Amino acid sequence: MWESTGPAVKALGALPSLAAAGAVVWAVARGRAAVRQRVGRLARPTAVCAVLSLITGFALPKAGLGSGWKLAEIAVLLLLLAVITRWSPLRELRSALPLTALAVTLWPLALVTGESFLESIGIATFWLLPAAAAVAAGAYPRRQELRRRGAVAEARSAQRLQLSRDLHDFVAHDISGIVVQAQAARFVAATDPSRALLALERIEKAGLSALAAMDRTVQMLHGPDAPATEPLPDVSQLPSVIENFTSAGATEAHLDLPSPAAEALSREAGSAAYRIVVEALTNIRRHAPDAPRATVTFTPTATTVEIRVTNDRGARPAPARRRASRGGLGLPALTEHAQALGGTLLAGPHGDGGWQLTAVLPATFPKETS
Repeated sequence: MWESTGPAVKALGALPSLAAAGAVVWAVARGRAAVRQRVGRLARPTAVCAVLSLITGFALPKAGLGSGWKLAEIAVLLLLLAVITRWSPLRELRSALPLTALAVTLWPLALVTGESFLESIGIATFWLLPAAAAVAAGAYPRRQELRRRGAVAEARSAQRLQLSRDLHDFVAHDISGIVVQAQAARFVAATDPSRALLALERIEKAGLSALAAMDRTVQMLHGPDAPATEPLPDVSQLPSVIENFTSAGATEAHLDLPSPAAEALSREAGSAAYRIVVEALTNIRRHAPDAPRATVTFTPTATTVEIRVTNDRGARPAPARRRASRGGLGLPALTEHAQALGGTLLAGPHGDGGWQLTAVLPATFPKETS
């Protein structure tokens, strides 16, 4: 098609090389902060360079530029191919990557004549290898960074979930107790100051407990190098929880915690059992504040410990059941926690208008020695 090898034709033949080199210079000829942003925008210029390379390569196969110039052009295209694979957005990469790989793969076919179809396929396959290597060189760090970002996002999500659980399971329980005690103190302050003083003492105790839970949460956010704090509550602290719950409202709570059941729970399972009981009592206080009785029973079996929290019907059952039916985040989160430990958790109506929560956690009983 082009038979002349004059300066104009040679200039056209050199255009892809100059354009590719210009794209590289444009990307790196700014401050370090702007380099990555510009490199990420190289996909379209690279696609233009690849199209120019294909057009001039087949339209001007004998422009007199020599294979050395063409090899330099291909080397720059390979560099651009690796760079755009590493940094460019996927929507721009979809068109630039195949065009650039095609330009690298087909460039020698315009210079050779007389080869058979199979020989041409072999030549193209040979030059496909450096194109694949350039793509792999860019794709591997891109994949590693995506995995790193995914791991960071997953860790942050787990941390937020743990924070949410701690705030709900511990702080919310203490805050609800403070509200109940404050309401009781307001009603009896004028007629029975001694009871109001007792309520204020319980408010102080619940507030200190909430602050301790907040301290644990903040220390967790500081990471593994943070100073050690007190361990999470476990079933050994349930008697005081039951006592405070009974003294704070109209519901009389009872705890049946035999020693074998307490000793059979691991530290993590014991903390989960504490959370489950606290959540159940908090729900009773919110949704059935006039229930006359609530029972917390731990029953050990051969391989598990069953936790059963039951409350009787209160004086205002209808509103309580409606509010409980809307549900919240506490029981679903605890259900997932119990399942993660290999147990189960179920909650639902019980008896004549009452409510019952049943959790089963795995147990590790010590082996008997002969």
